Amino acid sequence: MPDPADAIEAALSERFGETVAVDPGLPGLNELARLAAHRVHRRYTGRAVPDDLVRLLCACALSAPSKSDLQQADILIIRDRERLGAIADLMPEMPWLRDAPVFLVFLANGRRLPALAEARQKPFPNDHLDLFFNATVDAAIVLATFLRAAEAVGLGCCPISVIRDHAAAVSAMLALPPKVIPLAGMCVGWPAEPGGISPRLSLGTTLHEERFDDADVLAEVDAYDRRRHAARPYRQQRDPDRFGRAEFYGWSEDKARQYATPARADFGAFVRAKGFCLD
Repeated sequence: MPDPADAIEAALSERFGETVAVDPGLPGLNELARLAAHRVHRRYTGRAVPDDLVRLLCACALSAPSKSDLQQADILIIRDRERLGAIADLMPEMPWLRDAPVFLVFLANGRRLPALAEARQKPFPNDHLDLFFNATVDAAIVLATFLRAAEAVGLGCCPISVIRDHAAAVSAMLALPPKVIPLAGMCVGWPAEPGGISPRLSLGTTLHEERFDDADVLAEVDAYDRRRHAARPYRQQRDPDRFGRAEFYGWSEDKARQYATPARADFGAFVRAKGFCLD
């Protein structure tokens, strides 16, 4: 069993391309080692994930912080293969979704608070952007906490944000009522392979002291492109018919190409149609 401080330093060096000092006397190093070595898993064994375990992990996730104790996040568990197959049909570029033993949908729920206000005969003057923002942030925190809980027991997960590309269809499939929207899905299963550590932008790019500073962002991203390319080069270039083939293809080129195509332009209309006011 590797020393947890050494494991953390190794994982963060691989992740950020720099040394992050770790005090070996810190409490909680085993948990920090899990966080530092986070991996996405897209291949799963045939081993079932017990219902009681899923319920336990959801309870741990829903124990996460909630804005003003408003509790605006829900989790919808999908085990039915036909229903999961119908969702997977919407996203054929993600075959691992169909193979997941369990699929969760994390929901932003702005429905309960207005209903409680009505039941308690109180006004509800807060039906504006903040209701939507608080619900989505709550749901995101619950998603991240579920990920940590699942990894602690040895499960592997893969968040599926692409579910929002098909928000209306998924909402109809799952009978989501007004003011309840899917934030993201999550494949959950026992990993069939270890998975790899994804390199991240340097801490100098994303960590700020006292004031925001991105004066050197292009040089920092270029350095990251080359570090990432050396460790995990892209196997193919995105949309070469439109943009040609780049001599050097890094993360920044891939992301620029990805967002050169409109995505989820109808999401705001979907959210409004679900009853959220975004003003």
